[in-house]
Amino acid sequence: MKQLLLVFVGGGFGSVLRYLIGKHFNSFETGIPYGTFAANILGSLFIGIILGLAAKNNSLSQNSTLLLATGFCGGFTTFSAFAYENHIFLKSGDFLNFAIYTIASFVIGFLAVFFGLYLVK
Repeated sequence: MKQLLLVFVGGGFGSVLRYLIGKHFNSFETGIPYGTFAANILGSLFIGIILGLAAKNNSLSQNSTLLLATGFCGGFTTFSAFAYENHIFLKSGDFLNFAIYTIASFVIGFLAVFFGLYLVK
């Protein structure tokens, strides 16, 4: 139960921060989502740092990792988890699964958005 609460609290803070960054930096004039892009890149940087610290001499406890990586980064952006998972594929030399996962995530993700929009028309 404690682990669920840690993920919940971290996710809440991450989501609120993503909202504030998007509200401040997304450009409605040009349509370019600078805030979302920044959140995705920062989230990827954060999860790399957090999981790197966790792996390095067990610098972070499992609970801290749940709060920060799963919770905060998960709430801040799911792109951070996607980027880290691809890092694992590349690090292990699994180029086939890297390619399949990356291409499928983008193609199916876009199709799911389009399908969801179609369903509510």
